[in-house]
Amino acid sequence: MTSIPLSSTKKGVISVTKVERPYGEDSAPVASVGISLSGNTESPEWKVHIPMDNLADVIKALQDLKDNS
Repeated sequence: MTSIPLSSTKKGVISVTKVERPYGEDSAPVASVGISLSGNTESPEWKVHIPMDNLADVIKALQDLKDNS
């Protein structure tokens, strides 16, 4: 798991990890991105799962957002 300090917070973190079978045996791996204002990487208040098959497109979209800001 990667943990990144969340900007503009005292203890907040962004956590990024790969989950192999998030929805049971037949589910595909996802990248899990969590936000915790309290710094608890194991139980974030907000979470998004991105299918690994979509990860490259999401990274490109985020990079485009960063480059055009």
